[in-house]
Amino acid sequence: MSANDSEIKMVMAYIRPDKLSAVKKGLAEAGAPSLTVTNVSGRGSQPAKKGQWRGEEYSVDLHQKVKVECVVADIPAEDVAEAICEAAKTDEKGDGKVFVLPVDEAYQIRTGKVGPEAV
Repeated sequence: MSANDSEIKMVMAYIRPDKLSAVKKGLAEAGAPSLTVTNVSGRGSQPAKKGQWRGEEYSVDLHQKVKVECVVADIPAEDVAEAICEAAKTDEKGDGKVFVLPVDEAYQIRTGKVGPEAV
């Protein structure tokens, strides 16, 4: 089995911070309530914002986003990705991206379980 055929997948999404509650609810409904959330900044197709401070104009081209990571083994990663897309969608630029990655192996530190049982 190659890494691309792994039973364990990581679904990683970059979403708008104000959509996090809806995404958490969507993931719970899809059967994937476990997640890790990180505040990040980045840029894609969302246009830069112009601002002014003390008479000087500045441009903000790195937008605040939330990175959501879900590792799944017992439910299809596609279902998780679709749940995120559905909950995070606003039809505006900057809604974010979802990636599905293979996970070579998983280890649960407390129990010593390895593989899909560890997820």
